[in-house]
Amino acid sequence: MNTELVLGLVLTAGIILGELGEKLGFPRVTGYILAGFLLNPDILHIVPVSFVESSEPITNVCLALLTFSVGGTLALGPLKELGKGIAFIALGEAELAAFMVTIGTLVALPLIVHIHGATFMATYLPLGLLLGALASPTDPSATLAVMHQYKAKGPVSFTIMGVAALDDALGIMNFSIATALAAVFSANTALHIGSLIIPLGAIAGAVILGVACGFLFHFVARALRRAPEGLYIVMIIAVLSLCYGIATLANLDQLLATMTVGITVVNFGRERDRIFRLIEDYAEPLIFVLFFTISGMYIAFSVLVKFLPLVLLFVVFRAAGKLSGAFAGATLAHAPKTVRRYTGWGLLPQGGIVIGLALIMRQNPAFASISNIIVSVTIGAAVIHELIGPITSKLVLQKAGELPDLTHHSGSH
Repeated sequence: MNTELVLGLVLTAGIILGELGEKLGFPRVTGYILAGFLLNPDILHIVPVSFVESSEPITNVCLALLTFSVGGTLALGPLKELGKGIAFIALGEAELAAFMVTIGTLVALPLIVHIHGATFMATYLPLGLLLGALASPTDPSATLAVMHQYKAKGPVSFTIMGVAALDDALGIMNFSIATALAAVFSANTALHIGSLIIPLGAIAGAVILGVACGFLFHFVARALRRAPEGLYIVMIIAVLSLCYGIATLANLDQLLATMTVGITVVNFGRERDRIFRLIEDYAEPLIFVLFFTISGMYIAFSVLVKFLPLVLLFVVFRAAGKLSGAFAGATLAHAPKTVRRYTGWGLLPQGGIVIGLALIMRQNPAFASISNIIVSVTIGAAVIHELIGPITSKLVLQKAGELPDLTHHSGSH
């Protein structure tokens, strides 16, 4: 089957199941991933394995745009207005989720699943660190969709939206550090200061590259400020592809680099509102359909079945970390009782950027022996999170008294 036909199938299946998912009350992303499941070479044998293996350039450009958008949520002015309470809650839920999943994986995985030739330092520790970092990000789209549908207003809704602005950025930073450490352990070499300098240098270099590309973005955008919107979108994709490609060439952290471009543009670029509006209106629909449908095609179902207990462990330990971390952060910030009690439940949905992080890790030869496990577990858990997320979000916002439509409706009977 030729590539053009496969691409048409991917987009068509993604659009149909995305729309169907939304009509059934689920996020469109869930439908896209399920479309990828159906087109997975392990299931229907319609799409050749060669297409999935050669789709990295597509997913990489999609990731560059996704992480750029994440960086675009970190405008310093609005973040300062949100206050330190939001920062406490975001740090608490992101870091405790990472900690709980890391410890849970290290303790439970050797007992429930046998991995041939595995050792603690070279297999289980990298697995624990990477899965822990992948537990940090939240996909707030399910919760935000519920808020929008029922016109939710109140301190819990406000807090969830504020935490969502920081959450993915913390997840990317956690993942960058975890990848650097896990690569050292996977190499099965002695840990010393010298072995950490290169990975940490890659993180610092990514930030410097991102800032440089951000200012390049700023100057090009000013030169093209009277250009039509189509040319503007081409410019956005061109600069982000350059940044991602240079980071890959220089062995720097690609996602941290493109996220830093977003942070630089949103804080220093005069054309920032136009740039992020164009991405949201035109680029994101195509990027989301392509990226998440192709992501579903990466799952190795034999691996997913074998490691299903790990998927469930990931979901449970992550939920425990999110709930306890959000509660602890809200308590430290002296937040109202409803915020302490309910915010964590609105942070359970997961998809989006976490799948991108797993696919980036898959490209790293240092993790060849564990990459299929991590990708399958991450996407499997994301589907569970995207299915239960809208339900838990609606329930907790209703309990917090922040869904006026439902409150009014129930009060009228």
